[in-house]
Amino acid sequence: LVSKQPTNPGDGHSHDRSENLWSVHDYARLSIAAAITTIGLKSGGYWLTGSVGLLSDALESVVNLVAAIVTAWMLAIAAQPPDAEHSHGHSKFEYLSSALEGILILVAALAIAIAAWEKLVKPGVELERIDAGILLVLLASCINGITAYILLRGGRRLRSISLRADAHHLLTDVWTSAGVVVGLALVKLTGWEFIDPLVALLVAANIIWTGLRLLAETGAGLVDTSLPATELQLITQILDTYRDQGVDFHALRTRVAGVRRFVSLHVLVPGDWTVRQGHSLCDRLEIEIATVLSYHTNVITHLEPLDDPISWADQNLDRDLADF
Repeated sequence: LVSKQPTNPGDGHSHDRSENLWSVHDYARLSIAAAITTIGLKSGGYWLTGSVGLLSDALESVVNLVAAIVTAWMLAIAAQPPDAEHSHGHSKFEYLSSALEGILILVAALAIAIAAWEKLVKPGVELERIDAGILLVLLASCINGITAYILLRGGRRLRSISLRADAHHLLTDVWTSAGVVVGLALVKLTGWEFIDPLVALLVAANIIWTGLRLLAETGAGLVDTSLPATELQLITQILDTYRDQGVDFHALRTRVAGVRRFVSLHVLVPGDWTVRQGHSLCDRLEIEIATVLSYHTNVITHLEPLDDPISWADQNLDRDLADF
């Protein structure tokens, strides 16, 4: 079993050294601080203008805050070392965070749609102080945009679905705010109050799409999806170099669990090899795969004699015991 973490993991881009020192908990705290700040700004904008679009934007920021708090909680659990009840670690707890965030996004979208529809069929008071509302929304968008960019880089670097989910949610919030700003500007230019709730309905539709996409990604992780094709190709390239030495492989299986990668395979070597030779080969192979995939990769190999027919009878996930 190999678990290897490189000294300089990354996604192929150069990063600031100070940011590389950040842990998932630092990113989670940043997300919480950004959510609290934007809630205050957008709520102030709604109080000044009475815009249902701004109300919908503020509600989404409340969801951001709840999601950020849950994310911090789940990341703390996921970072715990393996124990007797969770021998493969706690990394899948991250999926609970992303699933809850997806559900909260859909709930927020429903609340926004209801408020927008009521405003559309029963117009209320005219919007006021639109300029001030636009200014507050733009400031909140800048905060969310910068935070989302930082979280997205951190999520890719640390391979955290929770951070990536949080980042994509914040990016959705940025587009939501952009729509609200456009709606408020059109109301100010034309005087057509119905534009405001229409924009809110469009915002709700966009949020629903984001929530469904996030739930789909969460579901893929919970059902033990294999590694991406690009990473499987890296493993295949390593195995091909050993085939030139008369070694073969089968029963390659992979799965993703949060930040962790799990790889298992059978290694078939000539029957006259010593145990030491076979073990040395497996060690090298495990280290090479863990290194090329990087960051919390666990590799398990099973050594078998190449010339034994039984070695070829155990490739399926469920072994046929009648062959033994």
